Amino acid sequence: MNISIERQTGQHLTIGAVARRAGVRIDTIRYYEREGLLPEPPRRASGYREYGTGTIERLRFIRRAKDLGFTLEEIRELLALSTDRERGVKNVKRRAEARLDQVEQRIRELQRVKRGLRQLIDACPGHGALEHCPILRALGGEDRP
Repeated sequence: MNISIERQTGQHLTIGAVARRAGVRIDTIRYYEREGLLPEPPRRASGYREYGTGTIERLRFIRRAKDLGFTLEEIRELLALSTDRERGVKNVKRRAEARLDQVEQRIRELQRVKRGLRQLIDACPGHGALEHCPILRALGGEDRP
């Protein structure tokens, strides 16, 4: 019967166990350590990294923030703000509002692109000579939809 690393070492986990539980790759953990998003873990006498369960929560936080479109720099700031008892919530809300503004701007840009593509597609008969294709001509700068 296999005994999990967690049972063998109590609250200390190997990088592989942390990666599995957090749903990330081992390389991702090492990258986040280099980027300062995760603290450098202590090492066992064998040289293996030894992580606490708090690392899993931190990795899940990072992953959820990335899913919401936050950059690594913004995530670094959010992690720092998460420990600021006086101004943390106010500043986190501000960061989230700024991120929402960026998302809304990107949506407007994508809707503009969508309208342009729709016009090009509607103008294209889907047959004929390539040199008369309205899509290729527009992309070449000859016509604007």
